Amino acid sequence: MISFSVTHTSDKSNARRGVLLTPHGEVQTPAFIPVATQATIKALPTFLLEETTTQMIIANTYHLHLRPGESIIQNHGSIHSFMGWDHPVMTDSGGFQVFSLGFGKDFHSQKMTSQPSYDQVREGAQPKLLTIGEDGVTFTSYIDGKELFLGPQESITIQEQIGADIMFSFDECPPPFADHAYVKTSLQKTHRWAQHSLDARKGTNALYGIIQGGRYKDLREESARYITSLPFDGFGIGGEFGSKKEDMTTMLSSIHPFLPPQKPRHLLGVGHLEDIPLIIKEGVDTFDCIVPTHYARHGYAFTSQGKIDIRKRIHQDSQDPLDPSCSCRVCSHYSTGYIHHLLRSHEIAALSLLTLHNIHYFHSYVADLRTQIEQNKL
Repeated sequence: MISFSVTHTSDKSNARRGVLLTPHGEVQTPAFIPVATQATIKALPTFLLEETTTQMIIANTYHLHLRPGESIIQNHGSIHSFMGWDHPVMTDSGGFQVFSLGFGKDFHSQKMTSQPSYDQVREGAQPKLLTIGEDGVTFTSYIDGKELFLGPQESITIQEQIGADIMFSFDECPPPFADHAYVKTSLQKTHRWAQHSLDARKGTNALYGIIQGGRYKDLREESARYITSLPFDGFGIGGEFGSKKEDMTTMLSSIHPFLPPQKPRHLLGVGHLEDIPLIIKEGVDTFDCIVPTHYARHGYAFTSQGKIDIRKRIHQDSQDPLDPSCSCRVCSHYSTGYIHHLLRSHEIAALSLLTLHNIHYFHSYVADLRTQIEQNKL
């Protein structure tokens, strides 16, 4: 199981410092959680991941179920020994894949971002490539085309066999372009599945419930009231919030009064640098996002001077590090010109170096925000 304690709450906002204790170590919060979908951070082995000061990672239940399968991971002891990572691990429930492999594919949108036209998905609609039923979701495997069913019982069983320190209840992550009626019906399923997820738990793995409701304030508050009434160990906040940054903070602020202060909160899939202070000020303890790794694989470095495209020829003669103020191994040992050369030469090492730097930069950025909370500056 886990335990959580708040060590300081800011005088200026809802931001708070805390310590999350898990069977595989502690996490100083607020904390950024890198995404390890397939039990790996793309382009970065775990012994290098440790150098980034990463405290915890989040892996993907659906994808690990397809490949290699939870029984293989369990035969290794747990996901920790399987991937050589003796630190905390979260696993999502597979609920995001209900969106990304369903309506996300139908509308060519794999991200929970606002769409040009809302209300494109109405009550009773079904995506083309999967079926959302009362008891769970029937997927078609992208590996071999076979059908597979995932519901609360199946999701929790898989997560327990994977051996995650923190699991999430199975939910439907509704599409951002759904109307109010669709999201309300979806939310009712998610609430039933939350109770079924609790009933399915057999082990001592911690379990978070997920608050949904899309961009609708009334549904968000309804979900927060219900999910927090159940005996979860913590709470996830999922889905999308609207078309503007202000919508996200408004929605987080609206559910804050319903969140038990003694339990941790995790925001799923949000973590652009400009988002981080905003969500932390609304009391978020941990959050995950693919931004630093995704941008690294496309040649971008996050620095104190902003996001930089290292592929541009302006960098080919640079003998400076990616960021002179950064203490990561990459900035200590390699020049920007060298990494530019690797990128232009299509060398895989460039992706590893940029990934290491970007994750380290995000952690350093959040560590500074932790200090600002302690000093009542955030």
